[in-house]
Amino acid sequence: MRRHEAVRTVFTLQRDTPVQVIQPPVPFVLPLVDLSGLPEPRREAEALALTREEAGRPFDLGRDLMLRGVLVRLAAEDHAVALTQHHVASDGWSMGLLVREVTALYAAFAAGRPSPLAPLPIQYADFAVWQRSWLSGEALESEIAFWRGELAGLPPLLTLPTDRPRPAVQSFRGASRPVRLPAGLTRRVEALARREGATLFMVLLAGFQALLSRYSGQPDLAVGSPVAGRNRIETEELIGFFVNTLVLRGDLSGEPAFRDLLGRVRETTLAAYAHQDVPFEKLVQELAPERSLAHTPLFQVLFALQNLPGRTIELPGLSLSPVDLQATTAKFDLELTFLEAGDGLAARLDFATDLFDPSTVVRMAGHLLALLEAVTADPGRRAGELPLLSEAERHQLEAEWNDAPVPAAPGVVELFAAQARRTPDALAVVRAGDEEAGLTYRELDARAGRLAKRLRALGVGREVPVGLCVEHGPDLAVAVLGIFRSGGAYVPLDPAHPPARLTFLLEDSAVPVLVTQPHLLEILPPHGVTTVLLDGEPVGESAEEIGAPAPGDLAYRIYTSGTTGRPKAVEVEHGMLAATLAATRERFGLNPGDRMPVLALSTFDIFLFELLSPLTSGGTAVLFPLRPAPDVERLVDHLGEMTCLHAVPALMRGLIDALRRRGPEAPDVGGMRQVFTGGDAVPADLLEDLRQTFPAASVRVLYGPTEATILCSAHTVPPSPEPAKPLLGRALPGAVLHVRDGEGEPLPVGVPGELWIGGPGVARGYLGREELTAEKFVLRGGERFYKS
Repeated sequence: MRRHEAVRTVFTLQRDTPVQVIQPPVPFVLPLVDLSGLPEPRREAEALALTREEAGRPFDLGRDLMLRGVLVRLAAEDHAVALTQHHVASDGWSMGLLVREVTALYAAFAAGRPSPLAPLPIQYADFAVWQRSWLSGEALESEIAFWRGELAGLPPLLTLPTDRPRPAVQSFRGASRPVRLPAGLTRRVEALARREGATLFMVLLAGFQALLSRYSGQPDLAVGSPVAGRNRIETEELIGFFVNTLVLRGDLSGEPAFRDLLGRVRETTLAAYAHQDVPFEKLVQELAPERSLAHTPLFQVLFALQNLPGRTIELPGLSLSPVDLQATTAKFDLELTFLEAGDGLAARLDFATDLFDPSTVVRMAGHLLALLEAVTADPGRRAGELPLLSEAERHQLEAEWNDAPVPAAPGVVELFAAQARRTPDALAVVRAGDEEAGLTYRELDARAGRLAKRLRALGVGREVPVGLCVEHGPDLAVAVLGIFRSGGAYVPLDPAHPPARLTFLLEDSAVPVLVTQPHLLEILPPHGVTTVLLDGEPVGESAEEIGAPAPGDLAYRIYTSGTTGRPKAVEVEHGMLAATLAATRERFGLNPGDRMPVLALSTFDIFLFELLSPLTSGGTAVLFPLRPAPDVERLVDHLGEMTCLHAVPALMRGLIDALRRRGPEAPDVGGMRQVFTGGDAVPADLLEDLRQTFPAASVRVLYGPTEATILCSAHTVPPSPEPAKPLLGRALPGAVLHVRDGEGEPLPVGVPGELWIGGPGVARGYLGREELTAEKFVLRGGERFYKS
């Protein structure tokens, strides 16, 4: 306490300005807490709790000494001592000095000798005065100008994928996890540094920056790094706050090789060291970045390689060992600290528990080690293609989290025909509220067969597209099944679309035949296509059987919205449709007798899920009028008759609101077994409301682009009280889901990338768009994928 003025300096306010006041030396009080009377397990726990409490107890900067301690007696010859310094008067280097000097003083005191420590040439206040006088005027302007140029255009935030959204205000709650570089890897990293004219710090930092870039997708990022700030020999033995934090910008633009990235890191680091004297607080003040209570300014991740004075403690008559207190605070989102440990490097990852789960941080540490292993083997590899996954992770992502391939499933034509033979008199399709206008399985089979023969007579067969412009109702089911049975492929046209859109679809898909209804003829644009009218042709047994389409035959073409320019037609084969329907039957288990409303337009492929799921399972498809919009009140009227329901989130919200408005008069929906939603972003509160509205139903979020044949994944919302999260869920049986990087390599859990969809449901491609098909539908490892 006599030797170092910094630990007996307090801070008072004079005219709202803090002023340091150096207190005269006073005896140091070391309270003794005796726990020796407690049972051994309890006293160890009590000592640890007391130490943590001591570490977290605030200092009064206006009165307290900046160093305090407590001694805990565990047994007659077993003690623990906790020494706590405030950071305003201490840094990591100071902690090493404290241990070293207390050790020397203890040994001398125990032997009755005077202090062996040489007098200090200066005190911390002398350094503070010198720094303030030097860092002003032109010298300060020159330093600030360097940093202003170095950090120009720096993104304000490193957007790492987190387990939870970033809170509006940091809580600084944290935890830590240990990391260890094996001795062999440490030697290889050191050898790489020597070969490339770099330091161990630079190689580790370059690897960390590469990892952060892969996780965030940002080629431009910043990492903070502390420097000791003891550039003069007079300061090396002083306890005080000398450490400064540098902002080291990482440049991964242009997809550099790791060797080139290391060169960039070397230049950036050396330049930063040459301008390290501007205190970080002064830099923030001068650069004035946009401030936020949600994160620290300029950087949110810290990296350090500690080279501190040794803490080996050897005393006569005493055996000492450090006690590791797990971190409970986090100054940054992430803080990676390396230090030498035996024949390898040990590290610690501190993390903000508001953002990250421990498992995420452990996984991240493993990816860093995998990356360093790869660069030591081949530093010429591009940083963006360095492997991150262990073999166990790769197997988990590619195999364990995707079900095994499923056998080829019967097609729609075969499934429906078999169902019609089993339950010919069961109701197959019906218009909502008009059971008399419904069709049994026998009637629907017969009408579809007659339409198929008419189409065949007009030349429709394999790969022949047939336009389909039919209002919602039983005729729509007749048309779809009839086109399928003819061997043709349907192209849906929405009667509400503008004439120009309908003309484009007819011309682009080159349909030779159009199936429609008499009352729609007047809204169709002029065309030279043969028209087949669904006008309630007599129902009877079909005169002959028509063979089912082959799995590789085209089933339908559906045009996407054209958000990227000209609308494009996705081509789907019968085998792909069969695979998706088989997967949904296996995962969802629709039953004979289920009733499901058909609420999607035929121009969306989810329409096929709503129509064909019941028709291939022995249920009833209930078609509702959709013009000018779905009639929510009519749907609510019939909701108590349904056992399965699919609707997009906006329509689901309307249904729930309508049910609540009716109150006690609302229909009983206790018979609803399955509720599906998807197609748009699904709010978590909607899922919670669905759980409450349909308490007996399984609530599922469905996902699948048109290019993956209706659906490829589903997420079952867990029952309360677990939170309802709108996830894409698990791949359906037979489907394959990977998240991959720009090189097509699987990415670790939590890292954003492209969704690659594989399996038998992947569509054929785009009609007449060979280049786009080649870009979006790719072969990898003998499998075909669609890049979503």
